[in-house]
Amino acid sequence: MRMQLNVKHVALAVALGAAATVGGALVFEHVFGYVPCKLCLTQRNPYYIAIPLGIIAALLPPRWTRAGLWLLALIFIVSAGLGAYHSGVEWGVFAGPSDCGGGAGAGAGSVGDFLNQLENTRVVSCTEAAWRFLGLSLAGWNVLISLALAALAAMGAAGKGPYFGR
Repeated sequence: MRMQLNVKHVALAVALGAAATVGGALVFEHVFGYVPCKLCLTQRNPYYIAIPLGIIAALLPPRWTRAGLWLLALIFIVSAGLGAYHSGVEWGVFAGPSDCGGGAGAGAGSVGDFLNQLENTRVVSCTEAAWRFLGLSLAGWNVLISLALAALAAMGAAGKGPYFGR
């Protein structure tokens, strides 16, 4: 007997996948000390949007859950595009933003505070991958994860695939 997933399960699975992915990025940052660049931080935004959207979509009637899943699929297509752009910047295919620097910006304060922050800020370039696994940087892995979450959301919304029921 094959288990059938309904659209609410799929919405929760997408939200959980998004939470696990951004959680992994936060572990790399806060546990392993990898400071994110500007493009890394930008790539997290779709996940921050998708987590609550997936939870909310799961609480709605099925028709609205499907609409939420289509929106999640679109969000993760955009996320894959952001990751592909960042990967291209890392490989030298695209020019990165001119202001791509360290993870922490200078806040309001005195010149002394600014100089102290400047001394303690590690500037991170968007053009250099801090970590690679199987030849892919974190941006490259974001592309694959985003495409998988987009596909999951779209298949769930359409009710396609062996495990998706209405």
